[in-house]
Amino acid sequence: MGMNETKNVLLAGASGVLGRHVTEALTRAGHTVIGLGRGAGAGVRADLMDHDGLLRAVDGLAVDTVVHAATALRKAPARHRDMFATDVLRVTGTRNLMEAARAVGARRVIAESMVFGYGYRDFGDHVITEETDLFGPTGDPAMERHLEGMRVKEALMLGAGDIEGIALRFGLFYGAGATETLVEMLRGRRLPAVADQGRVLPWVDLADAGRAVALAVEGGRPGHAYNIVDDTPMGFGAHVRTTAEAFATPKPMSVPAWLMRPASYAYRMVRTNMRVSNAKAKTGLGWTPTCQGCAEGLRVLAAR
Repeated sequence: MGMNETKNVLLAGASGVLGRHVTEALTRAGHTVIGLGRGAGAGVRADLMDHDGLLRAVDGLAVDTVVHAATALRKAPARHRDMFATDVLRVTGTRNLMEAARAVGARRVIAESMVFGYGYRDFGDHVITEETDLFGPTGDPAMERHLEGMRVKEALMLGAGDIEGIALRFGLFYGAGATETLVEMLRGRRLPAVADQGRVLPWVDLADAGRAVALAVEGGRPGHAYNIVDDTPMGFGAHVRTTAEAFATPKPMSVPAWLMRPASYAYRMVRTNMRVSNAKAKTGLGWTPTCQGCAEGLRVLAAR
């Protein structure tokens, strides 16, 4: 199949924030997107957790590529239990989706993954790469349920054997569809800025994430993962302050990270310190971020 031929892409999670950007990027690349979800607007209405219903829904479809960008989240998770439904979806839902991929004759599957699979911990100055760092256990019982979901989802899609699997490990999302929530909270003075104390996190604009998925329909090596992050990491507190400055909202109050302990999941996330390389995505996918970092990206977004 040639590089410029139109492909039918079955997109699980098409109605989500990332899914809308993926749809736009795939359509711009000339592909036909078939949305898979539970909502009335989905081209294929099905629940990934309903094995038999999913297979009935895709019966008769002919699809080249399946993209798994589905989530059970409706808002940013604060506590560990907010992630539980997504943890299960990553395991059971992925198994069901892989059966559906085989049923529709898919050549390739693309997994939405996260750099947090490397572990919610302090990596210091070490720069994480796909080739040298273990996407595996961290010894942290509180986080193992979330990490196991990410590991299983990737393993099911990368190790399929009969289908080419690609995993895209995204940083924290910002951009159209996500940043508006932060801006609204900042304008209502409901979002403090946590003291980062030197900690940084990888970020990626949602539009850039969508482009990475479109590139992975043809590019990349089967069985491989790619970090999709911008060039410049930034602490979560710094991101909040930069958002406030870009959108001219009231300046957020600075607070110590320990005040977030009741929000158990968010607390572990903001205390993570990781620098992640995107070199493999640049050379292997031909992907580069539009802006070097979210400081520039937020200013561009605000100017629109």
